[in-house]
Amino acid sequence: MRILLAEDEKELSNALVAILKHNNYSVDAVYDGADALDYGLSENYDIIILDIMMPKMSGLKVLEKLRKKGISTPILILTAKTEIEDRIIGLDTGADDYLGKPFAMGELLARVRAMSRRKSEFTPNIMGLGNIRLNKENFELSNEKTSLRLSNKEFQMLEMLINNPKRLISTEQFMERIWGYDAEAEISVVWVYISYLRKKLESLNANVKIKAVRGVGYTLEEVR
Repeated sequence: MRILLAEDEKELSNALVAILKHNNYSVDAVYDGADALDYGLSENYDIIILDIMMPKMSGLKVLEKLRKKGISTPILILTAKTEIEDRIIGLDTGADDYLGKPFAMGELLARVRAMSRRKSEFTPNIMGLGNIRLNKENFELSNEKTSLRLSNKEFQMLEMLINNPKRLISTEQFMERIWGYDAEAEISVVWVYISYLRKKLESLNANVKIKAVRGVGYTLEEVR
């Protein structure tokens, strides 16, 4: 389950990221509305958590733009504003749920679980290309006969590739989406994980391959 968290208070953001990851969610954290919109438009998320008061663009504006672009990802609004009018505006703009600050972490987790259950009613947990399938719930990569479990980052990389078949994804895009802007990891870590994924696809006799275009990026394509 992949979550986009847009919260400009970095201490709160770090705490939320730690708790969500501890509960086996994969989390991307951004700190302003412009980045929230950019990441949200990627459609690679199962849930989006938006703070209303953010630099560059408010959470409500991000919400409005995402819905106008046809993004149906469940969205939870976080805000210090608890007046009824603000809740109504958020829900009418397209939010699926609303949580006022301060809040208990247990309540946040409960709301995330509830939203994920609603989403699972109409969004399949299995995605695939060619003869392989990727399970979003348990990170298992499988063919018709056998399966293996991917690490968190392997899963995120393969998910991006499957969601964008034949589309080149740059090394920088992988770094930004998975390791984050502030990550200390070297860019070579992307090449290492691409190598891991290639070996696992080969071990499953996959009829898809990760192809590289030198200096441009990577793409996942079926091999006929």
